[in-house]
Amino acid sequence: MSRAVLVTGASRGIGRATARAFAASGDRVAVHHRDSADLANGLVAELEGEGHVVVRGDVGDPAAVRNFVDAAARALGGTLDVVVNNAAVFPKHPIDTDDYESWQEAWRRTIDVNLTGPANVIWCAIRHMREGGRIVNVSSRGAFRGEPEQPGYGASKAGLNALGQSLAVALAPRGITVTAVAPGFVETDMANEHLKAPRGAEIRAQSPFNRVAQPEEIAAAIHWLASGEAEWASGAVLDLNGASYLRT
Repeated sequence: MSRAVLVTGASRGIGRATARAFAASGDRVAVHHRDSADLANGLVAELEGEGHVVVRGDVGDPAAVRNFVDAAARALGGTLDVVVNNAAVFPKHPIDTDDYESWQEAWRRTIDVNLTGPANVIWCAIRHMREGGRIVNVSSRGAFRGEPEQPGYGASKAGLNALGQSLAVALAPRGITVTAVAPGFVETDMANEHLKAPRGAEIRAQSPFNRVAQPEEIAAAIHWLASGEAEWASGAVLDLNGASYLRT
């Protein structure tokens, strides 16, 4: 049975691969973007199946979130079955170099997009979600090992994990699950600068596989967590980092 799926930040990277994975299994996908309409429209044109749509809005803007979530539900038949919170920002703001105003602005923007934004997406989405709904948040290895040059990113992803676990408990009586994936480095636009020489070799060597993840590998895990078979995973945060960081 075709499901209605909203993927935020779907024009690139993990979100793009995730949209492809759901479309390939027969689902209808709302491809969300902020300011990359050409990429989003191009993706919709390439997706398998029919009924896919593009929605636009800044995840850091509460009014925009409500508008694009409601628009996605309307366009997909009045309901949402799966929501993937993937959109995120990764600004560099080390504590020893930024001026105070830049430090504050980086924190505001990062928390608005990476934590408050997903919380707002979920609040709006469950108004359209029935029993059996699935919410999957894209977290990060940085939530556990830290991000010294992007501390707001690490903190926002740690908060996203806590949010997801709280809502997993709150939404279970409604038959809705909440899970998360926590990738390490993935070969995406966001990570591109870090993966170039000379640092790229060092980053790849963090994993005993001597590589970083492909977006499709993360998308496959997201797709499973959104499946009917994954209900008992609700509340889980799945590490996907190629053994580059092992939690205890």
